[in-house]
Order: sequence, then structure tokens, then C-alpha cells
Amino acid sequence: MKTSLLCCMVLFAFTANSQGMLNRLKQKAEQAAERAIDKKIEQKTSKGSNAGNTTGPGGASSGGNGNNASNKGGGGLISTPPDVNQNLADADAAYKAKTYGEARYAVQQAMLGVEMEIGNKILKSLPETVAGLPKEAEADQVTSTGWGWVGLTIHREYYQNDKELRVTIANNSAWMAAYNMYISNSGYTQQTNGEQNWKQTKVKGYRGVIEYSEASGYKLSVGLGQSSLIMWEGINFASEQEMMKAAEAFDIDAIKKQLGEK
Repeated sequence: MKTSLLCCMVLFAFTANSQGMLNRLKQKAEQAAERAIDKKIEQKTSKGSNAGNTTGPGGASSGGNGNNASNKGGGGLISTPPDVNQNLADADAAYKAKTYGEARYAVQQAMLGVEMEIGNKILKSLPETVAGLPKEAEADQVTSTGWGWVGLTIHREYYQNDKELRVTIANNSAWMAAYNMYISNSGYTQQTNGEQNWKQTKVKGYRGVIEYSEASGYKLSVGLGQSSLIMWEGINFASEQEMMKAAEAFDIDAIKKQLGEK
């Protein structure tokens, strides 16, 4: 509780009293970064013009010695969400030292860490098997394109033989705009063969839109409050009823609650 209160104090004090200073710091940092980038480009250009190039095996261009190594493997990068407690402590220390840019960055990282923890918790709560399809563990994914509960995406796939179900839970403004457009339209689109392309429906009491395409199969979208939605994509599902039943295997109330939607 003390740490959370401290974080809030940092945020309010920072916003109310230091906006002008932050703008100046940001401008100076951007100018310094631009100068550093320009200097590196000049150095690289100068080095490239003096060193000379040779053509390696397969016609590849190489440096002066012509012996460029090719990467044959590595451990990759470890997925490490920001440490919330550490970043809160860093924010407090940076604010006390009046390094407001560092304080702001640390608060952002703390909030991003919270968002990633929420996403991973929701992912773990999803069913292991749906419609007889086991989950593809390698496809599990939690990503965020920003901080402050904007751009959070949770993705899981279920697959067996030629049948597949994909589920995505996201804060995505473009998706929400398309969903709201469908919901606000009481009509439907009809193909030339007389079959309906999409229609409104409900899943466990939540309003949704179900679509069907011969090329891609079923797509079912359900809004979760003001900014989030859950979308299922079913490939080679036999019918609309089977697709709806698969969606009902998910605890939509719990997902909405964990996202903090109302």
C-alpha cells in the first residue's frame, strides 16, 4: 500500500509541477540523440569509403579482410517483463534526485510490468482444451505496444489435424471501432448467393458479431467494456452452433474483471 501511494504521489507531483521542465529535458534529449546519430552516420560513411570492399562467397559484400563470420546459432533474447517493485523504487529515487526524465521512465516501466502481469495471468486462465482441440503452447503470446493499458494483446491457439481455433483478447482501438460499427448496424450484409455474411449474436449474455467466409471460416467478436474485446477465429468448424459452443468454453466474466473493464 505504501509503495502504491508513493507511486501515485510521484505521478501527480510530476504531472502538476514539472511538465515544463520535462518538455525542456525531452527537447534537449532529442537534440542530443540526433547529434549522436548524425555523428555515427558520418563515421560509418567515412569508414566505408576508406576501407574498401571485397566480394565474399556467393557474391556477398564484406569488409576489408573479406572474412565475415556468419551466425550459426545463439540463445536469443530472454523475455523479461519489467520488475514492478524495482521500477517503483527507481522512480522514487529519481524523483528525489530531481531527475524527472528517469522518474517518468521508471513509472512507465512499472505500469507496463503490471500490464504484462495481467496479460500473463489471463493467458494462464484460458482453457487448455477447447472443442477437442489442445492448445499450441508455442503460440501463446502476451504483448503490449504501449503503457497504461493501451495495446495489450493476449493470444492463444488450439489445433488438431486441419481444425484450428484462435483466440485474441486485446485493447485495440481499430478493432473496437469496427466492432462498434457492426453493433450499431441492425441490418446485415448479404452475398449474391443469398447467404448472410455476418450478424449480431450473444455469448453468455455479451453482445457480439459473428462472421463467416468460405476462405477463412468463422470469426466471432465480443466487446468487453469500453476498450477491450475478445475475438475467436475458427477454421474448419462444421457449423455456427459449434463455433458458438467453443466460445462458451471461456470465462468471459473473469477475463473482463481481470482487465478492469466495467
